[in-house]
Amino acid sequence: MSRFRKAVLSAALLAVAGFAGAQTNSKYPGVGRAATQKEVAAWDIDVRPDFKGLPAGSGTVAKGQEVWEGKCAHCHGFFGESGEVFSPLVGGVTPEDIKTGHVANLKNTSYPGRTTMMKVATVSTLWDYINRAMPWTAPKSLSTEEVYAVTAFLLNLSGIVPDNYTLSDKNIADVRMPNRNGMTTKHAMWPGNEFDGVKKPDTQNTACMKDCAPEAKVASFLPDFARNAHGNLAEQNRPVGAQRGVDTTKPEGKDLNAERISQQSAAPKAAEPAAKAAAPKTDASGIDSKAAMALTSKYSCTACHGVDKKIVGPSFMDIAKKHAGKADYLAGKIKSGGVGVWGPIPMPAQTLSDAEARTIGAWLASGAGK
Repeated sequence: MSRFRKAVLSAALLAVAGFAGAQTNSKYPGVGRAATQKEVAAWDIDVRPDFKGLPAGSGTVAKGQEVWEGKCAHCHGFFGESGEVFSPLVGGVTPEDIKTGHVANLKNTSYPGRTTMMKVATVSTLWDYINRAMPWTAPKSLSTEEVYAVTAFLLNLSGIVPDNYTLSDKNIADVRMPNRNGMTTKHAMWPGNEFDGVKKPDTQNTACMKDCAPEAKVASFLPDFARNAHGNLAEQNRPVGAQRGVDTTKPEGKDLNAERISQQSAAPKAAEPAAKAAAPKTDASGIDSKAAMALTSKYSCTACHGVDKKIVGPSFMDIAKKHAGKADYLAGKIKSGGVGVWGPIPMPAQTLSDAEARTIGAWLASGAGK
């Protein structure tokens, strides 16, 4: 047998042996493979209430404010109080709550809403969630130092730690959350005896199998003439919380965004030449629409801006109409960020290059065409 044939045969035998070994070592033969230690470590990042899993590190309140204003404030407000996008994080906590470990406003029916710092009982939950899920547009992108710092900043906003505080894996267990005594494990919702030996669950519901009550049917609804009797409820949001009122200026079930798009498409034909003149064709202007749209996706602009609808910020089409022909202005705003032009929600400064900002700016200024 030639040396070439021997080499090929040896390689084949090794491959078969390796495959067989993988199959015999697998708990489920023929289904995938066992995850490597590195792959498991990439997902095994949860931090438990006893702080198992917490990485070593630290972060200051001052550093946390810097990170917050750049990566968090556009959704949560500069002081964590905004309810425009998500429920407010900060508010409703008093110095007395921090002493007792019970947040009084959780039992106050007149208080307008529930903030995160009112409810969360363990600081590990706060650290873990920020680490795994934030920022919304780029989860898991914060460094360990940044997570410690942002957590410290939130604690500082609630009066839990002082301005010069440095949070670390060494002192995080000393943090006293305002609602630390507001959580109970005496419910037996998990198996085992680790929860004070409680055996009986706190819910005893049983499925209805006979003589069941008939299903309730709604026989009335708010008539159109009464919908706006007390003003537009959508404009009467509470200052704290994610409660939202329905737009009572329109009939029930009316899709306002669809109506706006419909109105735009039904605009007089006479206006079309002017619009085309203001927004030259892509090939004539040299604007690479595909490249611009790719950049908006690359830098997560589309997480807050829809092409033809508002998400967190205004739609690209609305921006194009308001700032038609202002390519340099738009490029500058993209780089620097800002607040106030479209409402109270700030847009953070972006890290893209000047050339990329000009590409997006030119695309928007020319009409945001596809």
